Amino acid sequence: MDRENLFRPESKLDDDVQRELDAALGDRSLQDIIDAEDGVAKATASKRPGSGVRKGKVVAIHGDDIFVDVGGRSEGLLPATQFSEDEPIPNEGDEVEVVIEGYDDGVLRLSREGAVQAATWDTLEKGQVVEARVTGHNKGGLEVAFGGIKAFMPISQIDLARVDDLAPYVGEKFPCVVTDIDYSQQNVIVSRKDYLKREAAKQAETLWETIHEGKIVAGRVRSIMPYGAFVDLGGTDGLLHIKDMAHGHVEKPEDIVHVGQELEVRVLNFDRDKKKIGLGLKQTQADPWEGAEGKWPVGTSVSGRITRLADFGAFIEIEPGVEGLIPISEMSFRRIGHPKEVVKAGDVVRVQVLNVDSQAKRIGLSLKQAGDDPWQGASVRWSPGSVVEGTVVRITDFGAFIDLAPGVEGLVHISELDHKHVASVKAVLSEGQAVQVKVLEVDEERRRIGLSLKQAKEAPAGMVAPAEGTLADLHAVQAQSRKKRKKTLKGGLDAGGTQTPFGELKMG
Repeated sequence: MDRENLFRPESKLDDDVQRELDAALGDRSLQDIIDAEDGVAKATASKRPGSGVRKGKVVAIHGDDIFVDVGGRSEGLLPATQFSEDEPIPNEGDEVEVVIEGYDDGVLRLSREGAVQAATWDTLEKGQVVEARVTGHNKGGLEVAFGGIKAFMPISQIDLARVDDLAPYVGEKFPCVVTDIDYSQQNVIVSRKDYLKREAAKQAETLWETIHEGKIVAGRVRSIMPYGAFVDLGGTDGLLHIKDMAHGHVEKPEDIVHVGQELEVRVLNFDRDKKKIGLGLKQTQADPWEGAEGKWPVGTSVSGRITRLADFGAFIEIEPGVEGLIPISEMSFRRIGHPKEVVKAGDVVRVQVLNVDSQAKRIGLSLKQAGDDPWQGASVRWSPGSVVEGTVVRITDFGAFIDLAPGVEGLVHISELDHKHVASVKAVLSEGQAVQVKVLEVDEERRRIGLSLKQAKEAPAGMVAPAEGTLADLHAVQAQSRKKRKKTLKGGLDAGGTQTPFGELKMG
């Protein structure tokens, strides 16, 4: 007999059959059961996850089980684990959107649209996203489980980057993709890497749709190279060049960033076709050069640290991100061949500001002008006519330079080496030799002192003036020098001309 005929008034049932039906139905009618089965048959007609989105009302919550009325005479069960911290579990009476996944023991199995579904052997299929918990590991990868199903995740499928240490993953829970199923052996292979690729592709698509120059984006340092760092912006990498890491000079990227560091960077340029993005870190920070003329006026003294040396001078950091240059000519009052003769990297020195250009980001500094000028009062300290001691520091074809004090050198012209003709300066003097010389002339403004080796030999006893002496000593030497007559120098000059102590021709 067809089941619909059972409900017709004229239908008659055998008394024994009726008693069996009454015992099986309990307080439900046969029509209730038929309606419920029809509803389930329609609901489960499509087994594809995510199909048939409908609204339901939460009628009860027991632990991790949420019971939802989706209409008809059956309730559905929605796992609470499908709600994240950002989407709290609904309360009784709230409406939710669900997808009917199947039917188990008279209860509809529900899932949130797009949520990671709880898999069973009946519903498990390749490409499905499941949330797996790591239960252990071995040499080849991770042992995971989800919905009572045990699976394996090869080490190459754990992350987008290489993974060496598996222990930290034990106990972790994360979504992954089912990549292979062997139903007969009940073996399942899953991949977190594939899931991350899917998410990265979505993020990259969103990024390229919204990117523009000047935009501030968040990223994580993925790798570091000598020329900069690659920053993962979410599915797409951008290059943070070393020159755009800081306002100051950067020796190597590791001084500024490290792998895994979270950063906010500015988009400097991009190429959609080539999928390239240029990033800047210093462009997100205040420019320390702004208002530099007001912060470091010309003539003021500042302290800083020597960062690096060059043949032409030394760079000094006077504030993070602000470097100035001390030209080699401004490092010492004495002549030097290389900045390393005066300073070294890491030294903290005091300098005087010579010029400032905030637009060009340049500051000229002087080391020698920040201290006492050894040439000040030189005409008194080394008065003409006095005999002083010094050291030969260098020799040229036209004479020898004598170091009289730190920062002060005088010149003995070749004609003032000996009364006899001298063909080569090196025939008389050598570098490092200590000598006594007579002061012929002092020009403080031009920072020149003319000296004579041959005339020092003729000086009377007591004429030698110490390099460091009292003013009275210097005045005594001056008084003695005034008694000496100026003598015309020999050197093959034409009649009427004399030679200055600096080797220049002075016509009478």
